[in-house]
Amino acid sequence: MPAEIAVLLLIAATAVLASIATWQVTSRRHRRQAAADRITRPVASASQRVAVVINPIKAQAAEAEAALAAACEMAGWEPPLVLETTVDSPGYRQAQDALAAGADVVLAAGGDGTVREVARALAHQRAAMGLLPLGTGNLLARNLGVAVNDLSGSIQAALHGSERRIDMGRVELENARTGARSASNFLVMGGIGLDAEVIAATRDDLKRRVGWLAYSEAGIRLLPGPRRRMRIQLDGAPGQVRKVRSVLFANTGKLPAGIDFIPTAALDDGMLDIVVLTPRTVLGWLAVAGKVVTRNRREISLIEYTRARKVTVSTEEPIITQLDGDLTGAATRVSVSVDPRSLLVRAPDTETGPAAVGGGRTGAFRRFGAA
Repeated sequence: MPAEIAVLLLIAATAVLASIATWQVTSRRHRRQAAADRITRPVASASQRVAVVINPIKAQAAEAEAALAAACEMAGWEPPLVLETTVDSPGYRQAQDALAAGADVVLAAGGDGTVREVARALAHQRAAMGLLPLGTGNLLARNLGVAVNDLSGSIQAALHGSERRIDMGRVELENARTGARSASNFLVMGGIGLDAEVIAATRDDLKRRVGWLAYSEAGIRLLPGPRRRMRIQLDGAPGQVRKVRSVLFANTGKLPAGIDFIPTAALDDGMLDIVVLTPRTVLGWLAVAGKVVTRNRREISLIEYTRARKVTVSTEEPIITQLDGDLTGAATRVSVSVDPRSLLVRAPDTETGPAAVGGGRTGAFRRFGAA
C-alpha cells in the first residue's frame, strides 16, 4: 500500500487516532454481525466453473479453501479448481492455467501481490476476478466494497456479486545504472520515493502483529530525509524538474480507516491520479496530514494533485519503487500508463460507482515553477 499514508495517520494525532479507533471498532462489530448473518442456503445463479489462486502461507488459507468448496457445493457446482502460488510463481501462471481450464471466475486469495498477479493474467479476458482478501492492505477489495473481515461475505460476492470493468495501471521500470528493465501492473497505487522506502523499512514481525499500522513505525523513522530531484512529464508535455519526497500514481484512492486520499480517483475513469509530495519537515507532514484527514479543499504547496493518462518520472540516481505495496526495485525512469476498463471484477451488489471527478487539472500541475 502507499505507505506514507500510514505515516500521515500517525502524525495527525487526535483526529487520526480517532479515525483508526472507529475503524477498528466498526470492523469488530461487522465481524460479529457477519458471523450471525452467514448465508446458509444456495443463491440463485447460473452454473459456473470456479477457480481460486491461493497463497498457502496466509493464515486463513485453509479456512478460505474449505469455505469456497462448501459454497460451490451448496450452489450445485463442481468443486473449485485450487491453484497454489509459490515464491517463484506468485499467481500469474496459476491464473493462466485457470483460464485454460475454462474458469468463468478466478478468485485471488491472498494479499495485494496475489491480486495483482491474477489481474495481470485476466486483463482483457472474459473471465471475472473475485477477491478473497487474506493480506494486510487489501486495498482493491476495500475500494470495491468487499468485506475484508468477512470470509463468507467475500466468497458470496466473488461467486454471486455484480460484475464491472475497471482500469489497470501499466508500469515500465528502467535503471540506467544497472541496465535493468521490467514491466508490471498495478490496481490501486504505486510510487517512487518515500512510500517505497517505508515499505522496505517496515518490520515483518510488527506487520504480522498490527497489520497495516506497522508501516507507521517505519514512516516516522524515515520522515526526516532529503528531497530528491525528479523530472515529471504528463501526457507527453514538457517535463518539470522538482525536488520531492514521493511521486504517487493511483488508480483509486480510498485507504483504511475511512481515509479518501485522492477524492478525484475512480476505478473506471480511464485516468491516472498523480500526487506529488514535497514536505521537508515534520510540520510540513502535519499540514499534509491535516489536509488529507479533514478533506480540506484548500490547496497547499506541499501536496499537489493532477490527472493524466500517462506519466513519466526520471531521476539521476536510482530510487526505490513500489506497486500496490510490493517493492519493485530501484529505477531511474518510471513510465506509467492506464489500461482503461481492462479487468472484469466481481463485487458485492452495492453501489460502488466512481468518485466525483474534479479538483485536479488534466495534463498540468496546479503549481508551476522549480521547488
